[in-house]
Amino acid sequence: MSLSRRLFAHCLACAGLAAGFRATAASAQAPWSPPPASERCPSKWGAADTRGAMNLQTAEQVRKAAALIRTGRVVELGQTLESSMPFFGTRRFDVHLKQMFMNPQANRRGSNEEIVITEIGQVGTQLDAFPHQTIGDETYNCVKVPEISSRGGLTRMGVDGIGQVFTRGVLIDVAGLKGVRTLEDTYEITVEDLQQAMARQNLRIERGDVVLIRTGWDAHWGTDNARYVRSCPGIGVAAAEWLIRQEPIILGADNWPVEVAPSKTMPHASLPVHQIALVVNGVHLLENLRLNELAQAGQGEFAFVMQPLKVKGGTGSTVAPTAIL
Repeated sequence: MSLSRRLFAHCLACAGLAAGFRATAASAQAPWSPPPASERCPSKWGAADTRGAMNLQTAEQVRKAAALIRTGRVVELGQTLESSMPFFGTRRFDVHLKQMFMNPQANRRGSNEEIVITEIGQVGTQLDAFPHQTIGDETYNCVKVPEISSRGGLTRMGVDGIGQVFTRGVLIDVAGLKGVRTLEDTYEITVEDLQQAMARQNLRIERGDVVLIRTGWDAHWGTDNARYVRSCPGIGVAAAEWLIRQEPIILGADNWPVEVAPSKTMPHASLPVHQIALVVNGVHLLENLRLNELAQAGQGEFAFVMQPLKVKGGTGSTVAPTAIL
């Protein structure tokens, strides 16, 4: 074959290879859309299941988590509830102190109490119950939300049914991996970021874990609330799907939606990871955590303890989770 023909053939091969790369890249960035009911229901725990991944918290999981407690150090992961914290839309947190009532008996016993006006499930550090999010009018296991809604709350899958969480927790410190105080606005955490951070921390995810992801975004909590709620770094769709394949019971982060917002790779979608976790896979989301102290402790695994409020039929609960080292 002549030199000119060889060069022509080589160019054709290069063009074909480039086209293949473009096709691969295009497919990798293919927009996510909610799977139809036929692909997500019934859940792997059965058509009547309401607990989702919480089924993975067994007595053995609790015993294994307790064995991780070595020093007894307690690290609080919840934000303080106060009127100066970040809010979305019409959400609020108002405390009205009822002081001082003096009882008439001779010992002069006085008492104080308060009225709190708030969306008790969706402010501060919060755990999302499954019906908090939907695909159309369906929540986890294709339950139609209008059929479980009442004036007094949800009749199924309310936050009161989740119960005590006591299992192994892991902290994936992506901000630490990048060597920054906080990741950039709208930085999308990838599978590679997660894997590199875990390798750096000599960490692995086990079935039934609570997985917490540190972005550093809580640095803006209470100091720049407008920036905190305007956008945030977090996991993207690919990272969320990879994490869920590791079979955690909860995904949490130190930002407001766990996921990146808005998404650069999924600009057409509104918080798709919420649907992927809560609706499709039955994995609870834990938002607005404080993770800096835990990261500074340098311990990637710990006993994780959390009790949602027993709000009958609630869509979520403000919580005060704890890591015990």
